[in-house]
Amino acid sequence: MITLCIPARIASTRLPRKVLLDLGGKPVVQHVWERAKQVKQANRVILLTDSEEVATVARGFGAEVVMTSPDCPSGTARMASVIEEVPGEFFLNVQGDEPFIQPALLDGLISRWKETKCPLVTAVAKIQTTERLLASSVVKVVRAENGAAIYFSRSPIPHLRGIDPAEWVAHRNYWVHIGVYGYDRKTLASYAQLTPTELESTESLEQLRFLAHGLTFQTVVTDYHPVAIDTPEDLEIARKMIASW
Repeated sequence: MITLCIPARIASTRLPRKVLLDLGGKPVVQHVWERAKQVKQANRVILLTDSEEVATVARGFGAEVVMTSPDCPSGTARMASVIEEVPGEFFLNVQGDEPFIQPALLDGLISRWKETKCPLVTAVAKIQTTERLLASSVVKVVRAENGAAIYFSRSPIPHLRGIDPAEWVAHRNYWVHIGVYGYDRKTLASYAQLTPTELESTESLEQLRFLAHGLTFQTVVTDYHPVAIDTPEDLEIARKMIASW
């Protein structure tokens, strides 16, 4: 069984209550759920929240809801905390503020797991500009020849010796991490036992906890670039996108 989970918290410092804000006549999280329901290989779609208000709204548009603790620091932790209540061999994590997530990408992650049986899968896209390559807010990924993720970093990696960084994207492929994840059941169930690591805290990237503990990510290449809603400006961009459809 393939289970798709949508962690959706109401507490957000930059944009309070963002998952419930209106986007084209529907709450943001409903757009995520509707796209998740289009994933052909997912057997079940579950919304995870610590908010009764979010749960009530979600049940109103037909979502299955599982309540979680407000103490969960991340979507992964929220999923791991209820794994005994949720069946599945493989779990997808789609954040509740990603209203434009592509169902085909999520099916691609499932297919990649079926092909490789890798404990973790995630998505990457090609970085096209020097500005994005050098931005610390853009998480970069180095990939092995077989598509496995070797490392994630806020720094541009690898370093191209003897070449001006402004020209790096013209000399090789650089990859940005797209923050959707898939986990096999064993890996997700063991998450609570994976202690935080120096790499994770140094870069402030939770995926480095898995790598530091010897687990492996496979990657799926996509042309999807997220339009996550983290600020009022993001919400206005999303509203314009919806209105243009």
